[in-house]
Amino acid sequence: MAHRRIRPFNTRDTYPEQKLSNDLAQAVVARGTMVFLRGQCPQDLDTAEDVGIGDPTAQAHKVMQNIRQLLAEAGADMSHLCKLVVYLTDIRHREAVYRVMGEYTQGVHPVCTGLVVVALARPTWLVEIDATAVIPD
Repeated sequence: MAHRRIRPFNTRDTYPEQKLSNDLAQAVVARGTMVFLRGQCPQDLDTAEDVGIGDPTAQAHKVMQNIRQLLAEAGADMSHLCKLVVYLTDIRHREAVYRVMGEYTQGVHPVCTGLVVVALARPTWLVEIDATAVIPD
């Protein structure tokens, strides 16, 4: 791994009641070219069509696919992720969204902050995730 991950952990130890398995860290030390992604929503990047209306799992998959695609277009990959910020419109979607997020970030250990917000830009969106990656020197 190109970046130094400080105090890596898995959420199955932190939140055993939620049966999650997300590889996260308390801090990431990175050097290189930074890639900032705007908050990714459950929307097709080419058509702006909403995906997975009413389904937090389908929406989370689309969001993470968008992140992966945009990182690739920037010359990065998921292993370069350093920070994720997750915005949910309903705390009851947390487990579904984090379970999906964990599939895409297994072994990466980014830092992550999760927030519950009143609404996102479109009323059909249940999740938005913004990401910061660093392509190593």
